[in-house]
Amino acid sequence: MFRTHLSTTDPTVLTAVADYFKVLSEISRLQILNCLQSGPMNVMELCEATGLGQANLSKHLKALTQAGILSRQPKGTSAYYGIADPIIFELCEIVCGRISDRVLQQAESFAQLKAPQTP
Repeated sequence: MFRTHLSTTDPTVLTAVADYFKVLSEISRLQILNCLQSGPMNVMELCEATGLGQANLSKHLKALTQAGILSRQPKGTSAYYGIADPIIFELCEIVCGRISDRVLQQAESFAQLKAPQTP
């Protein structure tokens, strides 16, 4: 299932994998990642781009940073957040592609059900 140097049945490894996916299971965090594809941004820029309130945004930035997905670089009176692990975009691309394929298959199945039946 997973390529790793540790046993995939090791609960510690599986817990870490589950925790990583939990961080990504929040739509606001995915919005933040989407905004940061173009480069680092500070909190005010992210608030404007995502529409999230500053307190809510800060909570999500902390979770993403603690998970090692984002980096935080202080610059003057601001802190800029950027992608620490660019592989995140490949992961999201794979997931989005799979979901898109599944939705298209479901739409085709639905269209076939609605098509008039010929005797």
